[in-house]
Amino acid sequence: MFEHSKDPIATRRKFYFRAFRFGVYSSIVLVFSLGIGVLGYHYLAQLSWVDSLLNASMILTGMGPVNILDNDTSKVFASFYALFSGVAFLTIVAVMFAPIVHRFIHKLNVDLEE
Repeated sequence: MFEHSKDPIATRRKFYFRAFRFGVYSSIVLVFSLGIGVLGYHYLAQLSWVDSLLNASMILTGMGPVNILDNDTSKVFASFYALFSGVAFLTIVAVMFAPIVHRFIHKLNVDLEE
């Protein structure tokens, strides 16, 4: 997937394509994670679609809930979704920045050898 440290650094075109591809992967994980939250808040907490999206977005980014949850089922869902969201957010950021960090480290390695 990435070039080895002894290989020459990837061309800009290859790097941009790789960054785009990893951005698409991150977007897929983001939409999937957001979808879980929206569906859970809509069906378990009986919130409207827009309020469900708002709550799921706020939890996924670590900001916290917006609406007060009335029943225990929605509170349990919100707890598990918050735990899931912490891991999902870190995964999304890591996947999105992986090509950039790899190129930076690879460039440092190439510069040190020359």
